[in-house]
Amino acid sequence: MRALAIAATGMNAQQLNVEVIANNISNVNTTAFKGARAEFTDLLYQAERLQGVPNQAGENPVPEGAMLGLGVRSAAIRNLHRQGSLTNTTNQLDLAINGRGWFQVTSPNGETIYTRAGSFNKNGDGQLVTIDGYALEPAIIIPPNTIDISINQSGEVFAKVDGEALPQNLGQLQLANFANDSGLEPLGNNFYRETPASGAPVVGAPSDAGFGALHQGYLEGSNVDPVKEITNLISAQRAYEMNSKVIQAADDMAGTVSKGIR
Repeated sequence: MRALAIAATGMNAQQLNVEVIANNISNVNTTAFKGARAEFTDLLYQAERLQGVPNQAGENPVPEGAMLGLGVRSAAIRNLHRQGSLTNTTNQLDLAINGRGWFQVTSPNGETIYTRAGSFNKNGDGQLVTIDGYALEPAIIIPPNTIDISINQSGEVFAKVDGEALPQNLGQLQLANFANDSGLEPLGNNFYRETPASGAPVVGAPSDAGFGALHQGYLEGSNVDPVKEITNLISAQRAYEMNSKVIQAADDMAGTVSKGIR
């Protein structure tokens, strides 16, 4: 019976849906995490009777046909790049982007990758790096004997060095924008990679037109709404159960037929 195969596609789809929701919930406290949503589309249709075709020659075409859908399939897992809430950390090397934009960092193989997680630190050379040790682009080197660091909303970095009256300007932070943020490839560890779907990066200074502002001493939180995710989980669970009921009903119907033949 086709109902068995159709309901099985529904169960597979809801299993994927639950897995996406589980990943969202598990990252509810991950810095700058962007939640995802599973999207589905219907499968091919099998024509039992075509619409617009006359039953006999010279007759009017039938207004409606009989097209049987064969189930559902996963179409995409869309990353939802909504703004997360900003949390005050009081750490002067923590940076949050309020608006559009991505920090640019250099991976160990020399590739430029992108992140919204602004929990930076200094390495042994005084260079700003991520918590994984990846260097921030453009490079910012903090001098020895620095007693205070100030980063304004436009991305200018100043250091107050012990023994000097005026702060030093260490450089300008830059952000990257993409035409399609959802087209970025997630790499894990809060990193993303450019793809043909995302388009090429457009680099600019924070607070410029189209770019978000930087907030020192803050981190962007996960944009996952736990209440909404639990609601989605219950809905996915009910849909899975309904598909399993269809399989059970189809199996009972097939059993009735086999018993009648015997």
